[in-house]
Amino acid sequence: MNVQVIADPVGRLVWISPPLPGARHDMGAAREHGIIDALAEHEIPAAADTACQGAGPTVAVPQRRRRKDPDTGRFQKLSRFQKDVNKAHARRRGPGERVNAELKNWRVLRKSRSSPNTADKLIAAVQTLMIASA
Repeated sequence: MNVQVIADPVGRLVWISPPLPGARHDMGAAREHGIIDALAEHEIPAAADTACQGAGPTVAVPQRRRRKDPDTGRFQKLSRFQKDVNKAHARRRGPGERVNAELKNWRVLRKSRSSPNTADKLIAAVQTLMIASA
């Protein structure tokens, strides 16, 4: 299953999307659920991983190694500044990643082999329990 998670800057769960098939790319899932459009429309800054590259001006993603060195055929290393930007970005994303880790601790979700169409009630129940226990 592919579920999208929104957490606040402190690391509390705000919302879990309905599940989609696991083969769905994260960016496609975020667009399908309207997350990208909502962030842009309301100008809400967000931190995401590299899967959301090109999501718009309000979604910050880490720097990626892009250009290959024509002599060696290897990717050029990130500059010191780019590495510092990535460290700051990782610190900003940390609380949201903790929410993802907490969600993955639910054994019922790890062991679920049901269709995403029937898992939505299970996801909603886990979301309610996580928010109630926060």
